[in-house]
Amino acid sequence: MKHLIFDGKIYHKRFLPKEHSFKYNFFMLDIDLSSIENIKNKVFSYNKFNLFSFYSKDHFGKKENFLENVDFLLKSFGIKATQEMRFITLPRIAGFVFNPISVLILLEDNKPSFLIAEVHNYNGGRVIYPVELTTSNNKTFKGRTKKDMYVSPFFKRDGDYEFTLVYNEKNINLGITLFEDEKKKLTSNFTAKAKEFSAQNLKSLFFKHTFLTFWVVTRTIYQSIKLKLLGLKWNKPIEKDTVRRY
Repeated sequence: MKHLIFDGKIYHKRFLPKEHSFKYNFFMLDIDLSSIENIKNKVFSYNKFNLFSFYSKDHFGKKENFLENVDFLLKSFGIKATQEMRFITLPRIAGFVFNPISVLILLEDNKPSFLIAEVHNYNGGRVIYPVELTTSNNKTFKGRTKKDMYVSPFFKRDGDYEFTLVYNEKNINLGITLFEDEKKKLTSNFTAKAKEFSAQNLKSLFFKHTFLTFWVVTRTIYQSIKLKLLGLKWNKPIEKDTVRRY
């Protein structure tokens, strides 16, 4: 497998205290870390401005060499790097980026063994969740971790996340379910099909999604206003949730 583009849809559904759901088009970049230095073409650059670009400083650490940031992160959590590692994220588009979630997937014998989730909120906060994955059918991989950051004003800052991953060279299904007090509050799924990482496909995505990183923010604000009008309680972040944590 080389670098890929996953083009699909995001689906959100809130269950409590009131049901609310929405769906929209979305894509993510799937980077093969063994050849990250080659992730460039006419419209895509690594640590440089372009129509699309990937900057190391947007994720995990401050070094320009992304592999050094990944190595530091894994050592911090006591996780051994694997020969095959993939980083799935939304790239910068015309210099602008906001990533609600990016995931580093560690594979052993072509099977995901660990998922490192990087979660950002709209208050300048960032937290990293290391999630060990297990499977009962060698197709769907699951893991659970404690939530430890304010993300939505309509949920508590703590709870439990359950991650579900189906991943191969043709498809991805990344699911996240939030539990509060053992009650299912939210489920979110990114389902997509793989496309070749090429300048032509990136150009097509640009016109199809039109400044997706900008719309990630504006759509979230729009949905928040709708939920506020439904009468949901508005929570505020604490200071810990306004900084980039490792």
